[in-house]
Amino acid sequence: MFELICNVLLFIFLGYSFFTHVLEAKIPKAYTKNPNVLYPDVWPKVIIILLMICIAINVVKIIKKNKGNPDFTFAAFAKNSVNFLKSKMFIGMIVLFVAAMVLETLGFVVTAALLLFVYGLLLGEKNVIRLLIVSVVVALVMHILFSGLLDVTLPRGNIGFLRNFSLFLENLF
Repeated sequence: MFELICNVLLFIFLGYSFFTHVLEAKIPKAYTKNPNVLYPDVWPKVIIILLMICIAINVVKIIKKNKGNPDFTFAAFAKNSVNFLKSKMFIGMIVLFVAAMVLETLGFVVTAALLLFVYGLLLGEKNVIRLLIVSVVVALVMHILFSGLLDVTLPRGNIGFLRNFSLFLENLF
């Protein structure tokens, strides 16, 4: 049932995007002067229409496959949803959401270290000291690799000492 609901919601979202954004998009005058040019709205239209066709086919397949299945009801879905809200997967999703919210404030190094630490606990690691050390080392190595070697600017944080620490790490390479 969850797959069916996700497919229907995605179909609705794509339809909404098609009619409100793609069809209403303004075409620059430079394109209208040349009759041989491919307008910029063609590929989004084609992709969204193909996706909607594939999703419609998938919805029909889901309904046919689960016809007569007693677990394919809204009551069973509601019961399973409560169990999902208690699962480690949902807790992990909440942890990722919180990490995304604090990334700009704390910076990449602290957020990544905390994220790795909490995920390690969530997955069942018992040795907290080792988990803390590995989380910090992995976050530092990722920061050095991305900012130093790949020249990717990662969030430094808004808190003074965390920002200074990130700048120090960037200046190492």
